Amino acid sequence: MVDGLLDRVSEIAALEGVLGAVRDGLSGVLVVRGEAGIGKTALLEWAAGQAGDMQVARVAGVQAEMGMGFAGLHQLLVPFLGGLPELPAPQRQALGSAFGLVDGPPPDRFLVGLAALTLLTDVAAERPVLCLVDDAQWLDEVSVEVLGFVARRLYADRVGVLFTVREGEGQAAALAGLPERMVGGLPGEVASELLAASAVTPVDGRVSAQLVAGVAGNPLALVELAGELTPAELSGAVPLSWPLRFGGRLEELYLARVRALPGDTRTLLLAAAADPSGDPELVRKAAGQLGIDPEAGEAAGTQRLVCWEPRVQFRHPLIRSAAYYAAPAALRRRAHQALAAVTDPDAHPDRRACHLAEAAAGPDEQVAVELERSAGRAQARGGLAAAAAFLERAAALTPDPERRAQRALDAAQANVRAGAFGKARDLVGAAEAGPLDEFQGARADLLRGQIVFASGLGSDAPSLLLKAAKRLEPIDLDLARQAYVDAWQAAFLAGHLAGAGDLLEVSRTARALPPSAHPPRLVDLALDGFALLVTDGPAAAAPVLRQATSAFASPDTPAAEILRWSWIATVTDEALWDDRGWEVTVRQVHLAREAGALDQLPILLNRMAVTAVWSGDFTAATSLIAEADAVREATGAPLAPYAAMMLAAFRGSQAEAAPLIQSAIEQAEAGGQGLAVTAANWVTAVLYNGLGRYEEALAAAGQASEHKHVYVSVWALPELIEAAARTGTPRMAHEALDRVAETARGGGTEAGLGIEARSRALLSEAEAAEGHYREAIERLGRTRRRPELARGHLLYGEWLRRQRRRRDARDQLRTAVEMFDAMGMEAFAGRARAELGAAGERARSRQLGAPEVLTSQEAQVARLVAGHLSNREIAARLFISASTVEYHLRKIFRKLGVTSRGQLARTLQGDSGAPARQD
Repeated sequence: MVDGLLDRVSEIAALEGVLGAVRDGLSGVLVVRGEAGIGKTALLEWAAGQAGDMQVARVAGVQAEMGMGFAGLHQLLVPFLGGLPELPAPQRQALGSAFGLVDGPPPDRFLVGLAALTLLTDVAAERPVLCLVDDAQWLDEVSVEVLGFVARRLYADRVGVLFTVREGEGQAAALAGLPERMVGGLPGEVASELLAASAVTPVDGRVSAQLVAGVAGNPLALVELAGELTPAELSGAVPLSWPLRFGGRLEELYLARVRALPGDTRTLLLAAAADPSGDPELVRKAAGQLGIDPEAGEAAGTQRLVCWEPRVQFRHPLIRSAAYYAAPAALRRRAHQALAAVTDPDAHPDRRACHLAEAAAGPDEQVAVELERSAGRAQARGGLAAAAAFLERAAALTPDPERRAQRALDAAQANVRAGAFGKARDLVGAAEAGPLDEFQGARADLLRGQIVFASGLGSDAPSLLLKAAKRLEPIDLDLARQAYVDAWQAAFLAGHLAGAGDLLEVSRTARALPPSAHPPRLVDLALDGFALLVTDGPAAAAPVLRQATSAFASPDTPAAEILRWSWIATVTDEALWDDRGWEVTVRQVHLAREAGALDQLPILLNRMAVTAVWSGDFTAATSLIAEADAVREATGAPLAPYAAMMLAAFRGSQAEAAPLIQSAIEQAEAGGQGLAVTAANWVTAVLYNGLGRYEEALAAAGQASEHKHVYVSVWALPELIEAAARTGTPRMAHEALDRVAETARGGGTEAGLGIEARSRALLSEAEAAEGHYREAIERLGRTRRRPELARGHLLYGEWLRRQRRRRDARDQLRTAVEMFDAMGMEAFAGRARAELGAAGERARSRQLGAPEVLTSQEAQVARLVAGHLSNREIAARLFISASTVEYHLRKIFRKLGVTSRGQLARTLQGDSGAPARQD
């Protein structure tokens, strides 16, 4: 026995490990799993008793509050909300909005999680914190998601978190992957000791063995049996009924105890069980509504089930269930009606609405309206799952079939936003049982397309979204145009894997739309420009697409619209070989961080990383990719490794690039995302051209360039031309050059025209070739695209050497080597060195920087410190705590031998970010 716990030595050791880590300045997390009555709560109580030197916060999940968004998180953090004003502004707004303390837009749940992490770790800086979360399977969904998020981000923070989860009921999937401890039944001898200690009379050995086996060593069941069985049964004088009178199940035992109580007492227990607040005064008022004397709560046997002061608390969650479900449905409705009558509609409108819903014997429009209002409040707090649940219940209680169908569509929309795509699909099906008017039918089609698209089934989405867009045309042209843009995006991402509703079909249909009745919005410009790009080519599309880019940059464009259509800037920019979208992307990232739009942030960060690779700033690209990965890991959002595989290919690291490329292709083909397959083939071509493996580069570039309307295919054309020129296949090269010229001249940018000139030089003779090389270098020198400029010097140098102009060749090749080395393009640098050697000059070896001693997260922290971010800003970027940043920073200083943030920045600048090792 350990402090009253029988045979829990290993479990206690695990808890001591958590407490010890917290006392040592680190953090600890443990999920304790086991069946009802196995002793999980007793273990939490033991931990609380050992944590006298810590601040202890606790919350217990209650089934009745599972639909109340952020209720569990709020209860846990109440003791620490005094620190709310000290949080960074976006986090303070998010947490305050989630708890209904301030007005504002719906917060992202992961920004709420970051706020909770910051709040806890700030408090723990003064005194360690221990959070106890009992029955996590009954917490509201968003609270358990946030707490799982927090638990995964604790490191050097002096915070411990202990969860208990019941096996077999609501596994709290958000906690999957955290350290776990399974608690089983007591072994035979120990279980027999517990039974004997709990019984008022000696227990026969054979009876003891039978009972222990019957409940599988469950300690609570043994204690309950000791008080339930008669002395004669325990001594063996009277045979036990078999199976055991509650079938080895605590629920049956508690149900029998409830049913044995007087009628008024059972009704009072029912009211207490139906109310999740635990407020004894509220239960007494409800009793008055039911015509019951509160003294009924003192009947014999009641004390074994519930205590009434200072809060109503059932001795075990199963007793609450037994008290509730022992009553017939009609009586349960009466209890909820009584509770609704005494619940303050101003202080607790959502709880009152839930009681009204449970009190309804059938459809009730007034109650449905109340639930709809509750959904609005939940959505305003960011409780999307709670909003969806309110709307679904409202639909079920709506008497009018048309209104019911409308509410079912609203509930489906809320579930889409909450990520519950299966439930959303079911609700759309329920709505379609109708009747639906034409607009509602079109909306149902649109939701089906959005569900398929959001579920990652890319090849199926375009046709569904196109169908919805066509159906919306005669009803709401503005909404139809938005649906067409969604359909275009879906078809664009599906690429060659799209079936019906491919990019050409969507674009042709969109081109036939009547013009908008008002000045063109961002979405209108995008739709018109994209449709023109596909049907008429880049020259026709360029003016409209540039208007779209200007709209993104305009301060008059609402931030929500810029984020909603963030991908438009990417396509607009890159389809025209344009670099001006960089500032737009920087603004989008700023807005996403400010708004806590974590669904958009990883995509935008990857976009910035791609642009950083194009500009040759691989250190910045590495940092952005790591930040995107931190957000993606925190949110669980899937994201193909576009930027990472591009960076690895530009670096020329086949060992690093190959698995990323393979992963991207597998994910893309499984989800019908043809664009990612095209991108993977393009970067493969870059990799092999750098390595001088031109046959393989030609094959990859040929596959990537097949899909004319996907802009990434345009990027593959220069790779195809270079590989074809080196492998003696000029016909393929000239065909590709025609397409490069079309896009480059259509866009009219220095980057596009420079790449066209470089490509044309490869296929030209004598003086014409030299003129094109010089033009390419001049034009590319005026752009951000340093890798393309360096490749221009390399190709010109290779040509000059083959013209036997070795001195001129050495000048170009020397420049190429220096540029490639500075950027870290090792494969192309190797190619340039070999050419320089053939031209009669030995290239100097690259000077290596500091030893690679930092872990990946240390390197990430170091780069952000070098970027002059504070610890709190870095913590927000990486979804860790400021104290964890400080912990890493101390290790970085020690490893690199620096003593200040400024010295660290100078060290990293001198090494080009070299001290990063991906562990």
